Amino acid sequence: MTSQYLLPPLPQQHQQRTMWRSGPRCGHAPPRPRLVWVLWAWLCSGAWAHQGTQPHSIKIEGDITLGGLFPVHSRGPAGVPCGEIKKEKGIHRMEAMLYALDQINSDPDLLPNITLGARILDTCSRDTYALEQSLTFVQALIQKDISDVRCSNGEPPIIRKPERVVGVIGASASSVSIMVANVLRLFEIPQISYASTAPELSDNNRYDFFSRVVPPDSYQAQAMVDIVKAMGWNYVSTLASEGNYGESGVEAFMQISREAGGLCIAQSLKIPREPKPGEFDKIIKRLMETSNARGIIIFANEDDIRRVLKAAKKANLTGHFLFVGSDSWGAKISPILDQEDVAEGAVTILPKRASIEGFDQYFTTRSLENNRRNIWFAEFWEDDFKCKLTRPGIKLENGRKKCTGEERISRDSPYEQEGKVQFVIDAVYAMAHALHSMHLDLCPGAAGVCDKMDPMEGRLLLQYIRNVNFNGSAGTGVMFNENGDAPGRYDIFQYQLSNTTLPGYKVIGQWTNHLRLSVEEMQWSGGEQRVPDSVCSFPCQPGERKKMVKGVPCCWHCELCDGYQYQADEFSCEMCPFDMRPTENRTACRPTPIIKLEWHSPWAMLPMFLAILGILATTSVIVTFIRYNETPIVRASGRELSYVLLTGIFLIYAITFLMIAEPGAVVCAFRRLFLGLGMCISYAALLTKTNRIYRIFEQGKKSVTPPRFISPTSQLVITFILISIQVLGVFVWFGVVPPHTTVDYEELRPPNPESARGILKCDMSDLSLICCLSYSIVLMVTCTVYAVKSRGVPENFNEAKPIGFTMYTTCIVWLAFVPIFFGTAQSSEKMYIQTATLTVSMSLSASVSLGMLYVPKVYVIIFHPEQNVQKRKRSFKAVAQAATMSTRLSQKSSDKQNGEAKPEESKDSAPKMAYINYSNPDF
Repeated sequence: MTSQYLLPPLPQQHQQRTMWRSGPRCGHAPPRPRLVWVLWAWLCSGAWAHQGTQPHSIKIEGDITLGGLFPVHSRGPAGVPCGEIKKEKGIHRMEAMLYALDQINSDPDLLPNITLGARILDTCSRDTYALEQSLTFVQALIQKDISDVRCSNGEPPIIRKPERVVGVIGASASSVSIMVANVLRLFEIPQISYASTAPELSDNNRYDFFSRVVPPDSYQAQAMVDIVKAMGWNYVSTLASEGNYGESGVEAFMQISREAGGLCIAQSLKIPREPKPGEFDKIIKRLMETSNARGIIIFANEDDIRRVLKAAKKANLTGHFLFVGSDSWGAKISPILDQEDVAEGAVTILPKRASIEGFDQYFTTRSLENNRRNIWFAEFWEDDFKCKLTRPGIKLENGRKKCTGEERISRDSPYEQEGKVQFVIDAVYAMAHALHSMHLDLCPGAAGVCDKMDPMEGRLLLQYIRNVNFNGSAGTGVMFNENGDAPGRYDIFQYQLSNTTLPGYKVIGQWTNHLRLSVEEMQWSGGEQRVPDSVCSFPCQPGERKKMVKGVPCCWHCELCDGYQYQADEFSCEMCPFDMRPTENRTACRPTPIIKLEWHSPWAMLPMFLAILGILATTSVIVTFIRYNETPIVRASGRELSYVLLTGIFLIYAITFLMIAEPGAVVCAFRRLFLGLGMCISYAALLTKTNRIYRIFEQGKKSVTPPRFISPTSQLVITFILISIQVLGVFVWFGVVPPHTTVDYEELRPPNPESARGILKCDMSDLSLICCLSYSIVLMVTCTVYAVKSRGVPENFNEAKPIGFTMYTTCIVWLAFVPIFFGTAQSSEKMYIQTATLTVSMSLSASVSLGMLYVPKVYVIIFHPEQNVQKRKRSFKAVAQAATMSTRLSQKSSDKQNGEAKPEESKDSAPKMAYINYSNPDF
C-alpha cells in the first residue's frame, strides 16, 4: 500500500503549480495564455472546485479504490466552507476507515491478492460543499472531449487518468448523504453510510444505490415512541435541527405516534441552520407555552443540543425539561459539557455498538511520524494536545506551547472511542465482502482483478452488497434489507448524576423490534425515582368523566358525575336506576337504603304516648259507663250512641299504632279501613245527636207533636247508615286497588345522594289519604253546622253546647293539620312529620270529644254520685213550651241590653225548667 501526503493550505502560486502538474501536459510546450490553462484545469477537474483547486484529500493507492466522506471539519461561519477540526466524528471515523483497509489488505482470506485503496474527502459538515468534493469520485467517469485541444507541436495533450472509485463509504450527516447519493446514483456508484439515519434514505426508488450499516430513524423513532409510552407520557414537544436528519426524524416520530395513538405533540419546533442571536432563548420560551409537555423529543446536532441546554439553564429551568435524545446525542459528553445538571435524566438512544479494542490499539499508537498519510493529523495533533507545530522562522503564539512530537494519545490527552467507529469499520468490510463475493463469481481462480471486474459494474456490485451477511466488528450481524437498511438494534441510555458513584450515561434498556426498559433503574433530577409527568391532562379521579378538548385527543377536562349520575365509562356519566344511588366514588350504582318509621323514633314516641293515654282514658270511660249503665246520667247521655261514639274514639287512638307499624299487605288493609272509620263512627254519632236535638227544638217551635226518628233505635240505624257509606267506599277501594306496599324513592331524594332513602309505605298517596278522611270531615263539618244551629238551647239543658264546643275545637285542630301536613311535602323529614301530624291531630280530636262529652259525666258518676239521681219526667208538650219560653226570654234580654224597656216577666217562668234534660229518652 502506498500513500500520498498532501499538506494543507499552500500558497496560491503553489496551488496553481500543483494544479498544472495534475492537468494536461505537452512536450516542451511554450507558455500558453491563461484561458488555456483554465480550460485544461477544467478538463482535469470537472469544474467541481469553485476555487479552481482540487480538494485536499487522502489518496491511498490500490487495485480497487473506495471513496470516503467524513466530516473532518465542522461547518464554517458565513462565507467560509470549513471551520474547526472535529476530533471524534471526523478524525476517529476517518481513521477507522484507514484501520479497516489495513486489516482487510492484511487478511489472506478476504480479497486475497487484491489491495484496496481509497480517496478520502472532507465534507466540512456541509451538504453543498460535500457535493462539490464528491465530484472527485465521478471524475473518471466523465468523458471529456479534447479533440480540439492540441499542443504546440500538434500532438494531443497528455491527461493523467484519475482513479476509478467503485464505491463510497459515507457520508455522516443525512443531508450530506442525500446530496451525494443523488449524484452517485447517476453514475451507478454504490454508497454505504456509517451514520446517516434519515428515513428518507429508505426510499429505494430515489436512493437505490444507497445502503447503510446503521438502522434508519424510522426504527429509532419507533423506539423513542415506545420509550415515551413506557414512561406514561402522552404530551410531548419535538425539537429538530433544520435539515434532513432532524426534520425526517421528527416527522417519523410524529407519524408513528399518530399511528400508535395515545400520544400528542404539543409543539414541533425547528432550529434554523444559521440561528440568530437569542434564537434558542425564544425556543425555550415557546416550549414553556405548553409547560405540561415536559418531555422534549430532540433530533438535533451536537452544537444545537448544547445551545438548547445552555438556554434552558439560562432560563432557570434546570430539571423542568425531560429530554429524549436521538443517536446524534447518544452517549456523547461534548453536548452536555458544563451543563450536566440541565441534562440530568436525559434519555438517549444509540444504535447498539461496542468499543473495538483493535482500533484503540491502532489509534493510540498514531503519531506525526507514522501517520503521514492522514493530511489532517497534524491539525488534530495541535487541537488534541493544545500545542502548536512550528516551522523554522515562524514565531510561536503567546499562550501556546510547542508540540514536541513525543506526545501520545490517551497518555497525554483524554481519549474515548467515538460511537460510530464500529459502523465505519462494518461499512468498509461490507464493501470488501461484496467485492470478495463478486470476485469469486466473476474471476474464479484469478489472482487479481480480472477483465470482468474492470471496469466495475456498479449495479452488479450493489446486488452483492445487498446480499452480504457476516458478523461485524462487534460480533453482531451485518446485513441489509431490500431498501438497504440495517436491522434496528439500539441501546438506551440515561444521563445520571445523583445516587451514583460514577456520574454519566447508564444503559437502562435495549430495543430490538420491541422495547426492554428498566424503569426502576431510572433516576431524574435531584435523584427522584418516580418518573416525572409529561401529560396534557392528569387522569380523572374515579367518578369523573373526561370532556375532551377539541382537536387535542390527549387533553381533557375532568367533570364530576354529579347528582345521581355514575361514571358509565371514561367519557360519559349516566343516571343510576331510580331505586339506586351512586357509590361514594361514583363508579357504579348501589341500592338505595329503605327506611320506615321505627317504634323507637322520636317522631313515633309522642303519638304513641298520646294514643296510649287516650286508649286508657277511653277504656276507663267505657268501663265506668258499663258499670253504671242504669244510672240516670248514663241513661240521659244516650247509652247506645255513647257506646258507638266511644268505640269510634277508641279506634281513632288505635289507628296511631297502625300508622307506625311496618307496612305490609295486612297493615295497609287495616290502615285503609280504620283510618277513616274511627272518625266516621265518632262524627256520625255526634251528627245524629246534634241533628236530633236540633229537630226536637225546631219541631217544638211549630207543634207539640214530637219529630220522627228520635228513638234510640232510630238513632242507631241512622248512625250505622252513615258509617256504612264509609265502609262501602273502603271495600270498593279494596276491589279496585288491592292493598299493597310500595317503596317511595322520590320522597327522600335530596341533591346529595348519600342522604337518599327509599321509604317503605303503603300504597296511599297524600291525595288518597285525604280522600279516606274526606267523608269523616264532611260529617264533622255537618255536625258543626248543627251544633251552631243548636247554640240557642239554654245552658245545662242538654249536650248541644258541649258538642258544639267539641266540634269548634276539632275544626281548629284539623285546620291546623292541613297546612302542616301539606307544608312539609318538600321536607326531608316528610314521612315522619306527616305521620306524626296526622296521628297527633286524630288523637287531639278524639281527646277533645272524650274530654268535653264524657269526662264531666264520669266525674259526676265517680265523685258526686248524689247528683246522679232521676229528674221528674216531662211530656214533649212541656218540653216544647219550656223551649219556646227560653227562646223568648233570650230575645227580651237582648232587647233590654239594647236600651228598650220591656215589661218584666215572672221570675218563676224559666227556672222551673232549669234541670229538664232534653236528651233524656224518657221524657
